[in-house]
Amino acid sequence: MQLTDYEKAMLDGANGPAKARAMDLLLRYGQAVGAERLVETRNVAGAFNASTPSIQAIVDKGFDAVYSELNLDSDEVVEIPRVAVPTTQLITGIDNDNWRLQGVDESLVKMQRASEKFLGERGINMCATCTPYQVGNVPLMGEHCAWMESSAVIYCNSVLGARTNVEGKESTGAAALTGRIPYWGYHLPQNRFGTHRVNVSIDVDDMMDWGLLGYYVGEVVQEHKPVLSGRLHHPSLIKLKHFGAAAASSGGVEMYHIPGVTPEARTLEEAFGPHRPQHELHFGEAERREAWEKLQSATDRRVDFIMLGCPHNAIEQVELVAHLLRGRKIHPDVALWVHTPRAIKEIARRAGYLETIEAAGGVIMSDTCPAISRRLPEGVRVIATDSAKQAHYLPAIAKLQGWFGSVRQCVDAALTGEWQGGL
Repeated sequence: MQLTDYEKAMLDGANGPAKARAMDLLLRYGQAVGAERLVETRNVAGAFNASTPSIQAIVDKGFDAVYSELNLDSDEVVEIPRVAVPTTQLITGIDNDNWRLQGVDESLVKMQRASEKFLGERGINMCATCTPYQVGNVPLMGEHCAWMESSAVIYCNSVLGARTNVEGKESTGAAALTGRIPYWGYHLPQNRFGTHRVNVSIDVDDMMDWGLLGYYVGEVVQEHKPVLSGRLHHPSLIKLKHFGAAAASSGGVEMYHIPGVTPEARTLEEAFGPHRPQHELHFGEAERREAWEKLQSATDRRVDFIMLGCPHNAIEQVELVAHLLRGRKIHPDVALWVHTPRAIKEIARRAGYLETIEAAGGVIMSDTCPAISRRLPEGVRVIATDSAKQAHYLPAIAKLQGWFGSVRQCVDAALTGEWQGGL
């Protein structure tokens, strides 16, 4: 790999041992993927927080040791300096307010809070969400980023037009200290053109429909780049968020185009650039039903847990849940958790949505989700969720049954204890 003089100096230790370790990691990473050089980044979103029993032995040696081993792949413990570029902590495993409800041991909560203090002193922002773009981290079109989290990456590439691959905790840890990331994959302009055309022949408008479309498309195209056209109502942030999360769950989609909607596809021709579509795909009633059926892993219509907000809910989604619950009570045998970023939770508190949801018997959770934390209400057997991503992962992770549907269908199930949803 070709390094600049400044990068060579970092590698040689001129800026301290932590940055030298970071450069060594980035050099090995770049060589493995065939990158010719590094590219500057000023936007990192990764996983730095430490709050699991498995790393207790590392924590006992200090948080420098945690960052060294988990974020720099370093056997040597090095002192971690302030990060070189703006850096965001993504979702964690513990809700700092509702940890008792999650069934988390208090020692892990203290560990997480100590970790957050350590990281904050080094300039890492504790946004603690899988949707950093909803709470202020909005990179510009063409900006090179180093982001983790599949649903965040596909949104970053597709909706914002910024550039990132799906990074890991090690590469983001190194990027945060150096402001560098290997120049390969979606950082290269020639790799951002569409590959598959998806003709949509039915109306796609509701959030549930966008989730079904994403789930079907991801399974069919896998890691390729779909270009959508047809009967698509102009989507909102929320709908694109759920489409991308679903496509990145059933497949490995990291970027898509919708001509006239996403920034790198003003036209169908621009979406494909110098290439022709490799495949022409169709999404109609049969494909919609096929996706819906694959997301239903439950047979028992009695539900005991409703999970809303994966990816984390926008304030409009929290308001909708509050509207549907106002003056009503959740079934006594059902738990309802509504997940949203902590910053949006505060907006919900001030607007009265938090009070309304809690009065109905629900909980607004922040910082985490069941797929990451592996924590659910005790005794859960059957869940219902508005998230295609959660419906895909959680039944397998937690060994339970799952229903997928709209927000209204999920809230109705929370109120009645019975799943009545369908297409």
